[in-house]
Amino acid sequence: MEEIVEYIKDIFQNFLRIIRSISFFDVLDIIILTFLVYYLIKLMRETRAMQLLKGIFFLLIMFALVQIFELKAMGFLIDNFLQVGIIAVIIVFQPELRRILEKVGRTRVSTFTQSIDRLPGNASARDRAIEGITAACSRLHDSKTGALIVIERETKLGDIIEKETTSIINAECEPELFCNLFFNKAPLHDGAVIIRDNRIYAAGCFLPNTQKDQYLSTDLGSRHRAALGMSENSDALVIVVSEETGTISVAKDGQLTRNLAPEALKNILQSLMPGAVSEKKKKARSH
Repeated sequence: MEEIVEYIKDIFQNFLRIIRSISFFDVLDIIILTFLVYYLIKLMRETRAMQLLKGIFFLLIMFALVQIFELKAMGFLIDNFLQVGIIAVIIVFQPELRRILEKVGRTRVSTFTQSIDRLPGNASARDRAIEGITAACSRLHDSKTGALIVIERETKLGDIIEKETTSIINAECEPELFCNLFFNKAPLHDGAVIIRDNRIYAAGCFLPNTQKDQYLSTDLGSRHRAALGMSENSDALVIVVSEETGTISVAKDGQLTRNLAPEALKNILQSLMPGAVSEKKKKARSH
């Protein structure tokens, strides 16, 4: 019993010794480093680079496992990959890295204090958004008004939103607002509308073109090609209403589903819009 008490006493004394050895500058160093890491992650969350960060984290776990279990073949592959990995990351994500540095340069001191992101909307807000988007697409279909609606999911689209041509709207998903934005004489009708947290967040956004351009049918217009390009570059769900035929289409993961009825579109939104899966799980658990 005395040995246990002595052991606990030694642990406590060592802990106090470590605490006393920490100076004011050590605390300041930790705070600054923590803040910089947090702010870098916050900036990366707004771009595709966040997916890169997850991939790097996975590789670090793999590297640790390889070292622990001494896996020679995997160790050889990972070592050679890491030798060129940094250069490849800089080349592939050069636009995102440039935008992050530009944003840091434009940031005022006061913006560093904004540390809490707006929470995503609840189930009722998502349901209202789905109803608004479906009703708007139905009206645009009937009037043969071209439209391009991007629903942001896990991959943040800050690199698309922050362009000079974009206008921040931040409004409820009302059908009348969609129809006004896509009216063919409205100043923002050529661009896409981005839905974030169940709200119309931005309009007049221009999307990247598809990499499969030469393989697509000639009857697909610029909106459909932009929708495919956006779905290839992110996990966004993109809705297109054709200006020529009024046809409703949905692009996801580089695939285009065409000739959708409003009810079919609603079913897709209910299953794929952010939060829908978690709601289904909650209902399943309740049963």
